[in-house]
Amino acid sequence: MNNERFNAYYKAQKIIPDEEWGSFMDALRRPLPTTFRITGSREIAHTLGVTIQKTYVPLLDNVVFEGETIPPPTQIPWYPDGLAWQFNVSKKVLRKSPEFKKFHSFLVHETEVGNISRQEAVSMLPPLFMDVQPHHKVIDMCAAPGSKTAQLLEALHANDTATSTSIPPGLLIANDADGRRSHLLIHQSARLPSPAFMVTNLDASIYPVLKLPSFPNDNRRAVKKTSSQLLFDRILCDVPCSGDGTLRKNLGIWKRWQPMDGNGLHGLQGRILQRAMRMLASDGRIVYSTCSLNPVENEAVVAAALNLNPGVKPSLPEFELVDVSEQFPQLIRRPGLTTWSPTVDRTINTSFDSYDAYIQSLPEDKRSDVKLTETHWPPGNAETLHLERCMRIYPHLQDTGGFFVAIFERKTKYRTSNNAQAPKRTAEDADPSNGIPETKKLKVDTDTLVEEPEHECTTTPSVDTIMMDADALSTPEDKGKSAERPPDVGSAVSWGQSALADPSFKEMPFTFLAPDDPALLACIKQLNLTTSFPSSDVLVRNPAGEPVRSFYLTNSLVKSVIQANDYTRMRLMASGTKVVTKQEAARGMDAQYRVLGEGLPVVLPYIKSEVIMSADFGALKALLQNYYPLCASFGEPFRSEIEARGPGSHIVRFLAETSMDTTLSRDLVLPLWKSNVSISLMIDKKAKSALSLRLFGEDLTVAAREQSKKKNLAGSGTGAEVLVVGETRDSENDRDAENDGHSGGGGEAQE
Repeated sequence: MNNERFNAYYKAQKIIPDEEWGSFMDALRRPLPTTFRITGSREIAHTLGVTIQKTYVPLLDNVVFEGETIPPPTQIPWYPDGLAWQFNVSKKVLRKSPEFKKFHSFLVHETEVGNISRQEAVSMLPPLFMDVQPHHKVIDMCAAPGSKTAQLLEALHANDTATSTSIPPGLLIANDADGRRSHLLIHQSARLPSPAFMVTNLDASIYPVLKLPSFPNDNRRAVKKTSSQLLFDRILCDVPCSGDGTLRKNLGIWKRWQPMDGNGLHGLQGRILQRAMRMLASDGRIVYSTCSLNPVENEAVVAAALNLNPGVKPSLPEFELVDVSEQFPQLIRRPGLTTWSPTVDRTINTSFDSYDAYIQSLPEDKRSDVKLTETHWPPGNAETLHLERCMRIYPHLQDTGGFFVAIFERKTKYRTSNNAQAPKRTAEDADPSNGIPETKKLKVDTDTLVEEPEHECTTTPSVDTIMMDADALSTPEDKGKSAERPPDVGSAVSWGQSALADPSFKEMPFTFLAPDDPALLACIKQLNLTTSFPSSDVLVRNPAGEPVRSFYLTNSLVKSVIQANDYTRMRLMASGTKVVTKQEAARGMDAQYRVLGEGLPVVLPYIKSEVIMSADFGALKALLQNYYPLCASFGEPFRSEIEARGPGSHIVRFLAETSMDTTLSRDLVLPLWKSNVSISLMIDKKAKSALSLRLFGEDLTVAAREQSKKKNLAGSGTGAEVLVVGETRDSENDRDAENDGHSGGGGEAQE
């Protein structure tokens, strides 16, 4: 694996000392270790970490495979609380070694239910440096596939317990320009349900101004009753890049790498960072990151952004790079570069020390065709910008991928408010290569983006469909619409009932129910929810805005954002978390509501404690081993308690205890569904398998036994095929009485 252009270009940039070049290239040619992170609440993460430390590390210690000793998993030393791990074994070992095969099965099941995230080590860094708190307003501008978004959600939910989810006062918007990848974000978020979560599908470089409603109860005459801009406390810009820091896992880059990819992406990266700067609140923080080694995509973008936002005077810059060199001391990093030499063509011509020198070397009739800009080169004030505060991660330092991170803070008060408007700027003003034709700014090699999906953020919506600035880019008609007063808080709201700003956007509307809606009141009564349940923050998703089937829960801030903005203009794909669904009843009977497995942690704090049943470890095991165990099959006192309950949704707390074969280290709260004579555990079959593996070291579920039967019959020809066909006719989901899962963001077209 070699690429002479790569060698020539990066040697010219002097990204590492000459004496380290050999070890740097050797590291790039080695396979990347498998790394993963334990997710969820701190209590759950700690429990799972103890399981790995005490069960699997001893199991995998001194494993010998084909005469070679295989090292066990180890903790990544710089990750907080020891919650990130890595191991370096081949696929052959995972398939053939009984010990590693068991560990791999554990990882797969825990990943499927969201307790573990398979994530490259360096990819974990940007959220750590954002220092997100539960009250922060956060946006991840190029979020798909969502591993960093999950870290941000966990930080927002720092006050969660092992059994219940808090409703943080802040919010997190996960944005991606690609619609398909936006749906992937929704799927990923189902693993950590949050009322504070939103997903949008917009071009990050021209992300629209989002409004917050005015405060109608404020009677001060000096307060202007208009909406204000939503500014963010924390912004992550993990931008699209050439991705050469991922050479260890994306081997195709070796063959096709050329430095013009980075030159082409420089403008887009700068526009995304500039847009983030305009959206940042006073004292807020932006983390800019790439998985590229190229200074044109890294320090050059950072320098251009700082120079376009100089502040009121040089001694008081508006934005500063933050020195984080003392954070995570066990992370080995290198400082950012202050000098670099962009190549002007594919031959790695890095001989020009400035843009002016390059332009002067060209015939006059060729100068207008130049695709590079002045910001590709180091600025004259590079030393004063403290670019050394950026950090570079190289593969040979700690056996990782390559990565770049820069942390900005806004030091002066943002002056756009109801009382003082900042100068109007358009998307063109936010471009660090301002003055260059648009076709040149957006020159992007799409092949380099496809290879590294974690950093893909392609541009789909056009400027015409997006409100970059409420005044600067609005037509007179649009201005009239944007000035309309949002509906009063607490009223039923459906933007879909009025003219849509973007009729091409096909997602279902977001309709908040009135707190006294009869269907909502019936649900609250039936599920025994307390009066503190935030009923004013419940929404439904269907064309008519009717409370027909599923209820979603948001927090008050998310509700305010939805009510103050047209959901089609902000291309809102999902919001809040689905917590309750309605089961259709037989003729003449009332409909039954049930708490979804994914929604239980959110709803649990509002369920009256006296209606939560208690059961022992044996009952849990029986529910994992059977689809519909009879109520009469359980021991006392649980048997009498469940038999006394009517059909419908119930909540049971399985008490922590130690038995002969396992230990339940903490209470476990799960939803049940009771029919006339039997009950069923209402969690996804993957969650059942993961729970069984965690508690018993093996999958005791019905689904696992049926899968084993399929494998045993695989060699018997028609018998195996008949079983598979039968599975298609008789859905496992129907037999397992599982919840109806996450909607994928589209709402319910026919509820």
